[in-house]
Amino acid sequence: MNAYEFARTEAARVVEAAYRKAVQAGELPEGEIPAVAVETPKDASNGDWASTFAMQCAKPLRMAPRKIAEALVSHLELAESCFDTVDIAGPGFLNFTLNQSWYQDAVRGVFEMGADYGRTTAQKPEKVMVEFVSANPTGPMHMGNARGGVLGDCLSEVLDWSGNNVTREFYINDAGNQVDKFAHSVEGRYIQEVRGEDAVAFDPSWYQGDDIKALAHDLVEQYGGSLLDKAPDERFRIIEEYGLPTNIARMERDLKRYKIDYDVWFRESELHESGYVEETMKMLTEKGATYETEDGALWLRSTDFGCDKDDVLRRANGFYTYFAADIAYHRNKFEKRGFDRVINIWGADHHGHVKRLQSALDALGLDGTNRLEIVLMQLVRMMQGGEVVRMSKRTGKSLTLTDLLDEIPVDAARFFFNSRAAETQMEFDLDLAVKQDSDNPLYYVQYAHARICSVIKNCTEEGIALPNPLNADLSVLTGADERALIKEIALLPEEIAQAAQSRDPSRLNKYAVSLAQLFHRFYNACRIKCDNEALCTARLTLCMAARQTIANALRIIGVDAPEKM
Repeated sequence: MNAYEFARTEAARVVEAAYRKAVQAGELPEGEIPAVAVETPKDASNGDWASTFAMQCAKPLRMAPRKIAEALVSHLELAESCFDTVDIAGPGFLNFTLNQSWYQDAVRGVFEMGADYGRTTAQKPEKVMVEFVSANPTGPMHMGNARGGVLGDCLSEVLDWSGNNVTREFYINDAGNQVDKFAHSVEGRYIQEVRGEDAVAFDPSWYQGDDIKALAHDLVEQYGGSLLDKAPDERFRIIEEYGLPTNIARMERDLKRYKIDYDVWFRESELHESGYVEETMKMLTEKGATYETEDGALWLRSTDFGCDKDDVLRRANGFYTYFAADIAYHRNKFEKRGFDRVINIWGADHHGHVKRLQSALDALGLDGTNRLEIVLMQLVRMMQGGEVVRMSKRTGKSLTLTDLLDEIPVDAARFFFNSRAAETQMEFDLDLAVKQDSDNPLYYVQYAHARICSVIKNCTEEGIALPNPLNADLSVLTGADERALIKEIALLPEEIAQAAQSRDPSRLNKYAVSLAQLFHRFYNACRIKCDNEALCTARLTLCMAARQTIANALRIIGVDAPEKM
């Protein structure tokens, strides 16, 4: 149930019906009227909903907005609606006040759906893939991956709750030059560990991290020095077949720890081995979207699509570029697997690649401009003690996802990384993330849930029976704090839908904090255990609705709703 949307639809319905009746009565002329605009006023003193329909109609009806508004109000029928009154303000605003039945239905709607409260049905559901993180399997995941992981996971969740069929996917870059460089790096460290650091010069272009040394050490423990007795090609193959799967398994393990589970782990190597990349390049050539230079390199005519330069697809040595594989991969998403829409979470430094990829898909007839969306994610700065943190205390190296999750709880990492829209640069305060007071927004929200659980537990221990929420008399919930809390509870489905539409799941963080704030205000202003049994029952029911709503909001973000703190 979306009580918020129901009220908006009802306001539009009664206004349009009033217009038709005013026309029949000869009080308004008939004309081509626009759709009735309805919105929530910024100032609550102007009512719960407002319509500018009278101003919209001033030009087509050639009348003063105020006169139109007066005619509309005289023909409004509110008896079967969710509104008590409609007032005229200013030049012709129509301000609606919700009736008590709406508040009652809004609370009951929570219990009708329970753990699914907030879910809606999309008018046009889509088969959507969200691809995110997709870190190279040649090293550990960094803070950009940490932020992108939460943004992608939470965006997938709000899209799912909004009625779409969502697939989470991780693209494994297990082909190309980077994989060769990775295997050579491990091989070099392996030789150094067996024969000493002077045995081989470690190429400065190779990967330098401690994770490479750790893989080499694992190989020494497994094989001793026997790999040096094998032919170089065989040794290289053994190292590659050990190193990549080991790193991929570690990424999967770390992401599971981060509460991220992918539906698909897709390997780039499959595109090359199946001939899909080559086939895709032939298709582009047949469509006249490529040209070949004298050295045998194949280029995409990117400038024909408004890009600033053409892009190489196949180098003169015959090897396909990463861009060529990326085009084939996205063709696979749309053409072979039938996704209606694909959303990628990328770092902001990839902004120049967006139009090129969309244009290549357009050339293939796949409408990449409209069907492929790229959410560009800005950088994050880790702060502690008012200073930027770049290094792990444990390793002295660049801070990784694993380091972060050793420092702070997973829930804190997820909540804080989802607290800003992707296009906004953010500072992650490590001190605040572990703080156990109301300054920490996650603690503040979780405490609201735990407080409700404590209230309910205390009531049951004192022999107060919990009400049947679907039958409880909620007509007594007329106080300002009670109604404010109910209106916020009713907003959850709308917030989820808006988060999906705007591709901004951080709305759920802001909503959860606002809901917690209104609950705490209600709790401090309204005695739940009181002498008035009907009021006590109704307020307990409201507490139960707030508890369910907070739990659902936190579940979408991917954090726990504790029963005690």
